Amino acid sequence: QVQLVESGGGLVQAGGSLRLSCAASGRTVSSYAMGWFRQAPGKERELVATISWSGGNTYYADSVKGRFTISRDNAKNTVYLQMNSLKSEDTAVYYCALNEHNRVVVTTTSADYWGQGTQVTVSS
Repeated sequence: QVQLVESGGGLVQAGGSLRLSCAASGRTVSSYAMGWFRQAPGKERELVATISWSGGNTYYADSVKGRFTISRDNAKNTVYLQMNSLKSEDTAVYYCALNEHNRVVVTTTSADYWGQGTQVTVSS
């Protein structure tokens, strides 16, 4: 079993920055793809960014490309999401997820473990 715990969410003004962290426990996650997802009220959960086991491959949704950066520190069993130039449309609950069957990418349907989520609210 893997436990994922997100932190770093909060209230920020438009144009501001936040850094989310996802700490994994229960197992070393350095061999697995991990990702960040978000879900706004009344909307489906969507992929924000994914990162491969080594950090060498990343993918971003078009809506966050150039503003968000995903990274990981395998020594700390932690994945990060640096969010800059935040917009009101970035307001959502952000979730961390892991795919233990794929080393490169994780999607909403392939994720095996999810965190409990952290709220990000961007005021305009």
